[in-house]
This record gives sequence, C-alpha cells and structure tokens, in this order.
Amino acid sequence: MRLASYVFAAVCAAFLTLSGPVSAEQADDGVMRLAIQISDDDPATYHRALNVATNFARGMSNAGKIYEIEIVAFNDGLHILREDTSPVMDRVKSIAESIPDLTFSACGNTINKMTKEEGAAPPITQYAKVVPGGVGRLVYLDNTNYFVIRP
Repeated sequence: MRLASYVFAAVCAAFLTLSGPVSAEQADDGVMRLAIQISDDDPATYHRALNVATNFARGMSNAGKIYEIEIVAFNDGLHILREDTSPVMDRVKSIAESIPDLTFSACGNTINKMTKEEGAAPPITQYAKVVPGGVGRLVYLDNTNYFVIRP
C-alpha cells in the first residue's frame, strides 16, 4: 500500500511540474481532469481510490491548479456508493462534502441489475449521481480530456 502511495505522489509531482498540456488528449484549458474506475467489491480498492482522489485534489490545490475528479462505480464496485453495504460510507460522505470538484457516479445499469436481483432499488448515497452506464461514462470522460485510471 505504501508503494502505491509513493507512486501516486510521483505521478502528482510530474503533473505539477508540467507547464503545458500533458498530452494530446489533455485539454488546453488548464484544468487537470481525473476519472477513477471502481468495478470490484474490495474495500482495499475503495480506500486506494479515495486516497488517490484526496491526494490528487490536495496536490492540485496546493499548486494552485484547477482540477476535476470523477469516481465512477459500476458492477460490484457500486457497493462503495450503497448506504447499506459500503464499508467506507463515512469517507465517501466526508470527501463529497470537502472536495467540491469531485463527483461520484453510480452506474444505472448496475442499479437496475441489483434492483431485479434484490427486489428493491439499492440505497445509493445522496452524494452520487446516477449515470446510464459506468463503462459508457468512462468512455465519455476519456474522450473529454480526463485521465482514466483504475487503482
């Protein structure tokens, strides 16, 4: 886990030292955009994703950079946003309330599947917006100047 933190810190440092667009895909508007995929039901993945989001936000803020972050949860990863099954709901709420440029997106396809399987809609946190599909959302974000990662 520490190695992942060091690697991420190095990546953030690299972002901070660049003066222009970081790649052909990055917008020329000065906004650093990061999308984080969560598709498995593993508390360690949840913690890594939330750590990446908070570290990225802190690094960008400290450097005076404008940024946007979107965490996209689908398949079993949707549990991170479920009020009844998320082992990290307190962190989700805290991060949602403290990082204004962060969005949580919940996959509508996965919600529909869980509704059919469970007989009722899963209770998704108020801090998440529902998108039609998680994969489609990530493709859209990738095509609109977001770096997409899976921690």
